Amino acid sequence: MTHSPHMTGLLNSSASLSEMDQRARDIFRHVVETYLETGEPVGSRTVSRGGVHLSPASIRNTMQDLAHLGLLSAPHTSSGRMPTHQGLRLFVDGLLEIGDIGEAAKRDIEARLTGRGQTFDQALREASQMLSGLAGGAGVVMTPSFEAGVKHVEFISLSAEQALTVLVFDDGRVENRLMPLAPGMTPSVLAEASNYLNTHLKGRTLSEARVELKTELEAERQKLDEAAATLIENGLAVWSGGDKEKRALIVRGRANLLEQTQSLEDLERVRSLFEDLEQKEELIDLLDDVKDAQGVRIFIGSESKLFSLSGSAVIAAPYMVSPQKGAAKVMGAIGVIGPARLNYARIIPLVDYTARILGRLLE
Repeated sequence: MTHSPHMTGLLNSSASLSEMDQRARDIFRHVVETYLETGEPVGSRTVSRGGVHLSPASIRNTMQDLAHLGLLSAPHTSSGRMPTHQGLRLFVDGLLEIGDIGEAAKRDIEARLTGRGQTFDQALREASQMLSGLAGGAGVVMTPSFEAGVKHVEFISLSAEQALTVLVFDDGRVENRLMPLAPGMTPSVLAEASNYLNTHLKGRTLSEARVELKTELEAERQKLDEAAATLIENGLAVWSGGDKEKRALIVRGRANLLEQTQSLEDLERVRSLFEDLEQKEELIDLLDDVKDAQGVRIFIGSESKLFSLSGSAVIAAPYMVSPQKGAAKVMGAIGVIGPARLNYARIIPLVDYTARILGRLLE
């Protein structure tokens, strides 16, 4: 049994596995593997013919015990059993055998992501589309959040209600962002806020500045015009990640999910999943959780509140860069969303390798 060194689980499955004898483990493994391959409930005769050398009656009794543990369920339309989300989690954490992807597949992934003249944004979109095709689910990417130091800030009044903020970073990037203005905000107030930030921000990242300047602003508020202080505080909250709408999310391959529907119930689950995918903020929160992990992260069904109704699964990994000194810095996340019946053994190493190539491209 080979486990990916880059995979992190959500639950400790050893306690549940320790309650199962070898016969129960063999039957459980066979039921889950057959279900992941066919998508159909698995009967005792199928297990018996598949290499478990016991009578169908003995297998049925063990499957019933596994159902009592909450690991298998029996759909009312079939006499067979299928894994519950709890059962899938136990299988993924404790019994799943994961190999590496072949050299030809690695070369293909690298070629598609490192095409001549391709920008990093284009590589992200290609990665999302590629994973969607290879995995048969929807590919999803969260674009990187860059943390370069700020070189210059300037507020430009566009109207009485709106200003344009020009941010120049140490790495040469220039970003223009729109900001709402409070009533009565004058050009002199905008100039005062610009001067204050250019004095205090220089060289700091926006997230660093948000923490440090919040403390300083309390002391400086008496010296600053109140409107300018409010503008600075609100601006830092938005620029340093307070507004999730600034984060780009790329989703590709939703049509793949429709091809896997085998019943009206499946179609309803996919419809629910499409609604989930429209909830951009919650999906970004989910991928932010992935960024906190050191490797591939798996969410099955209700383990993510976002996908609890659709019963979907997410396999995702952070992509990161390795600075000259210190720990690797996580920049974003990439993954696959699909039915809980995803081919985990195949998709986990694909997601892991794609994330590593994206990190290498950023470097």
